[in-house]
Amino acid sequence: MKKLFIVSPLISIILSVSLSFPTFAEEDHQQEIHLTDIQLQQADIKVATIHKQAMSSPFYAPGEIKANGYTSYYVSPRVESVVLKRHAILGERVEIGQPLVTLFSEDVAQAQANYRIAYADWQRVKDLTSDTVSDKQKLTVQTQYIAAMSRLKAYGLTDEAIVFLRKNNNALLGEYTLTAIREGAVLSDDFHQGQRVGAGITIMVLTNESQLWVEARLPPTQNINLPAGTVAQIMLADQKYQAKVIQSAHTIDVKTRTRIVRLLVDNPEDKLHAGMFVDVTFSNALAEPVIAVPQNALIRGADGDWQVFIEHEAGEFQALEVELGQVLVTQNNNENISYQEVFGLAAGTKVVINGAFFIASQAAKSGFSAHNH
Repeated sequence: MKKLFIVSPLISIILSVSLSFPTFAEEDHQQEIHLTDIQLQQADIKVATIHKQAMSSPFYAPGEIKANGYTSYYVSPRVESVVLKRHAILGERVEIGQPLVTLFSEDVAQAQANYRIAYADWQRVKDLTSDTVSDKQKLTVQTQYIAAMSRLKAYGLTDEAIVFLRKNNNALLGEYTLTAIREGAVLSDDFHQGQRVGAGITIMVLTNESQLWVEARLPPTQNINLPAGTVAQIMLADQKYQAKVIQSAHTIDVKTRTRIVRLLVDNPEDKLHAGMFVDVTFSNALAEPVIAVPQNALIRGADGDWQVFIEHEAGEFQALEVELGQVLVTQNNNENISYQEVFGLAAGTKVVINGAFFIASQAAKSGFSAHNH
């Protein structure tokens, strides 16, 4: 006797609905985005195999551009003087030997007079024989001449000014001009014509701005080793500059309670100037290699989660959702390149590192949400 099996209407509906949904393999296949060779070329799609690599964690510190103390020169009279005339103004670029300021000093006038007498005495006796003047007398006159000339040089007179003095006996005494002993820009000129200034008082500062200092201020709790030569990135508005650590203080500034790290930055386009405030980015090497991708590889999915596109075959891509870790940097030709630590991505995976937005737009045109958990 044959047994009959009756399928209920409810089971029939369930079977029908189940057969209408794609399998997991079909779903994965539907979520792959296929691009032609022309699309790959036009969108500049770049793919890289991701591996664990040594990275650094960036940290930031406020900084200030400072004049390079090793290429700066403080112009000051070596004896009390009165300012007669300025020859260079604030911001002007001066060359070596260019006049800066003319002054008058009673002490310089006396020194110039002594030099004229000492020079004349030396010219009179230097060619005399020992029968006319003893060697001791000749040495005394020569020494007095050298001492008088040395005093004028100590006061700031140039060789040319000294030569002019001894060739022109009618020239007025007391006036002398300070000249630039190095090229650079005038950073300050804190004086007025007619002002009496004391010996050693700075009236002008010159500096060569082709290389400047950056003083970064770190919290005293930021216990990180920054040896000389450590590369850092300087940000001024949208401009980036590379700088290198040259000195690091071992004490804490008593006023700001910060540790000062001094860096050297090239300034070829003369856009950096003393007094500007900048952001300084240092890098702290991680203890272990990590999985990280360039920032351009990351894109938001339709559900707001972060994802990357991985390549299965040439021209075939699929979205993979990832979790983000810390922002990291690596150096390439002394330039810091930003990376993002990610979790959920296996080493050896081929990831789109350029053109992810284009692939996402193609996925949107296909009518499905390009993400895969």
